[in-house]
Amino acid sequence: MSNSIKTVLLMALMMGVLLFIGDWLGGEQGLWMAFIISLIMNFGMYWFSSKIVLMSYHAKEANEANAPKLFSIVRRLSVQAQLPMPKVYIIPGDTPNAFATGRNPKNAAVAATEGILRILSEDELEGVIAHELAHVKHRDILISTLVATMAGTITFAARMAMYASMFAGGSRDREGANPIGQILLIVFAPIAAMLIQFAVSRSREFAADEGGAQISQRPLSLANALRKLERGVEQMPMTNAGTATAHLFIMNPLSAEGITKLFSTHPPVKERIARLEKIAMGGI
Repeated sequence: MSNSIKTVLLMALMMGVLLFIGDWLGGEQGLWMAFIISLIMNFGMYWFSSKIVLMSYHAKEANEANAPKLFSIVRRLSVQAQLPMPKVYIIPGDTPNAFATGRNPKNAAVAATEGILRILSEDELEGVIAHELAHVKHRDILISTLVATMAGTITFAARMAMYASMFAGGSRDREGANPIGQILLIVFAPIAAMLIQFAVSRSREFAADEGGAQISQRPLSLANALRKLERGVEQMPMTNAGTATAHLFIMNPLSAEGITKLFSTHPPVKERIARLEKIAMGGI
């Protein structure tokens, strides 16, 4: 199954959860109110999140004079990807990582840490930048915003149901409803939405790896970069990384062990490398 089809199915599944909650609540007006509030919040994040995330990581805009290698790579790969030249930023810090942001290709930005510029060869850095440009080309910021809107609506609706049960004794149409079922829905619907949201994020990472390999024509360089980045993040974790922005990075800046892997925004590095090696052999 392709990553695009998987993304569509996951988004459809989340919409199904949303409609199920709406039907259970029995209040179409309340569901629409929750949807509109979530839409407004995510619309604001869609327009202003780039500036917010770049400021939060103290990113400084780079140019051909102060970062010639990085700037040259971004410019060359943007041409190969048939994308407008994005703005280029450097994030202070030793943790090797990178991300792309922007509401559309015309307003995109690519950011790389000082650490990644030190540890990667030029070929490996090309693989990483190509991965980030693939995110831009696939409009993954838009996809993540749509998914976040639905996830936020589900969470909001579940909280409405909780408050209705606590303070109003339940909905007017649910006198015979099973209270255990109500509690399970209120508790697990937001968790299900979050799991689907993270699954979409992981699917988009696979798609960006494949797209980056096509742009740079260097799948093994990206695979080698991922190996180095995994070790680098383990040795020098990013202390100021937050859960709200972890999905942006090429390598998850947050640790994910045991059951927390379910809540990881990134697929396992070994699986990503295996797929890239398969691409290099013409298997995908």
